Amino acid sequence: MNKLRRKLTIAAAFFIFAFIQVGYPVQAKAGNTIESGIYVGQLDVSGKTAAEAKQMVEEYIENLKEVPVTFQAANDNAVTVTVGELGLTWKNPEVVQEAVAFGKKGNVVQRYKALQDLLHENKVFELKYDLDKELIRDILVQQCEQYDVEAQDAVLTKTESGFSVIPGQTGYVVDEEASVQQIYDYLLTDWTFEPAQIALAITVEEPRGNEEELSKVKDVLGTFSTSYSTSGRARSENVANGCKLVSGTTVYPGDEFSMYNEVAPFTEANGYYMAGSYLNGQVVDSLGGGICQVSTTLYNAVLLAELEVTERHNHSMIVSYVDPSADAAIAESAGKDFRFINNTDYPIYIEGKTENKIITFTIYGVETRSPEHKVSYESEVLSVTNPDTEVIYTDPAMPLGQIVTQSAHIGYKAKLWKVVTENGVEVSREEVNSSSYKMVPRTATVGLSTNDVNAYNEMLAAVATNNIDHVKNVAASLAQFATPDVAPVETPPAAPVEVPPVEAAEQPAE
Repeated sequence: MNKLRRKLTIAAAFFIFAFIQVGYPVQAKAGNTIESGIYVGQLDVSGKTAAEAKQMVEEYIENLKEVPVTFQAANDNAVTVTVGELGLTWKNPEVVQEAVAFGKKGNVVQRYKALQDLLHENKVFELKYDLDKELIRDILVQQCEQYDVEAQDAVLTKTESGFSVIPGQTGYVVDEEASVQQIYDYLLTDWTFEPAQIALAITVEEPRGNEEELSKVKDVLGTFSTSYSTSGRARSENVANGCKLVSGTTVYPGDEFSMYNEVAPFTEANGYYMAGSYLNGQVVDSLGGGICQVSTTLYNAVLLAELEVTERHNHSMIVSYVDPSADAAIAESAGKDFRFINNTDYPIYIEGKTENKIITFTIYGVETRSPEHKVSYESEVLSVTNPDTEVIYTDPAMPLGQIVTQSAHIGYKAKLWKVVTENGVEVSREEVNSSSYKMVPRTATVGLSTNDVNAYNEMLAAVATNNIDHVKNVAASLAQFATPDVAPVETPPAAPVEVPPVEAAEQPAE
């Protein structure tokens, strides 16, 4: 039986070979053209050479690049781009050689079978293409995210008659990662090569707060005031402006408040003026000078409300409007900020007022502390360093007799203590912070530029007495008896001269 089967197989093989050799209708065409009935994707490449088929597919891909695709963004907004803008590329150009080789590889039986199959069913090679996810992402960011609507929480506003609630706004934001993958998957698996619409993945963000919740905010949790009665117009304007920028803020449970974020940028457009501020142990004019009194006043109100302070810095030099260690400095250049977290279970509202050069911050919320619970804060000075020198500089570029002074600052080390009492009895005493303030001597810079040699020498003699007040007196006298101009005297700046300290200290800028 096995012998008979082998004989029939051999006979069949010879029969097939003979039919092919004598020109059977399914005979393979000569050369490198593609057999009839072969497709690359939707393209019939029958009879094409490899180069012709490749050009055909490339033209097809180029046409596909012009097909429009519309993205449905937030709030029914739409953005239309072409598939080419999404980075459409032909991924498997080697498929052309596979199409050319079909029916031409293998033994005679395999080739015969492949060609026979083409008589009954077309051979379709997959046309693979790809997209650039980064280009998709760029389009989402540059064109679609402009339609995002950020959620806005409900907020409180306070008037003379009480609080009212401003409703929040639902947010609609493109989920960038989900949308990129959604677009990519659709165009690679479900796209029919016709104009298409794709709904982007939109995240809906519900606002926090409602009338019922916010109507509970009415209790005073902490209030504190400081005076800026000695401040000039520019500094006073800065304090009032900073207060206005902070006032009206609603902070939800768990949220962190940043003083810097509320009052920056320090520009004229944002309502600030040039005024004195501390920089490297000196008082210098800067936009927003005085803003630290705003943060300091709020800091003390926050302490009384027992909110969680997450960042606080003392000034480099002592300030006069609060006790040592009760201040809170902010400085853009030094990266200093005042931050706190609303650690209560309810929203809080910050109210700021300025009147008669007194700034007051009041924090409203829902009082959950016992009426017998009282909190206060005590400043403890650990050490005092008085200035033991004065420093005089000379400046040949400044007019003779012009004097610029910087006040002395006493150095301090201090701690702030939180004291809690229940029914009038102290139950705890906790250190809040420890602060160190620089000692800075009184300084004066004296101008020496003049054409009067005698006046120049007299001013140098005054500087040599090591007494700033004497230098001021000599400068005043020289101003009364000024002589006509003669040849100018030039000299390099003199080294600082240390002189005995002066008891009086001028008002610090901050």
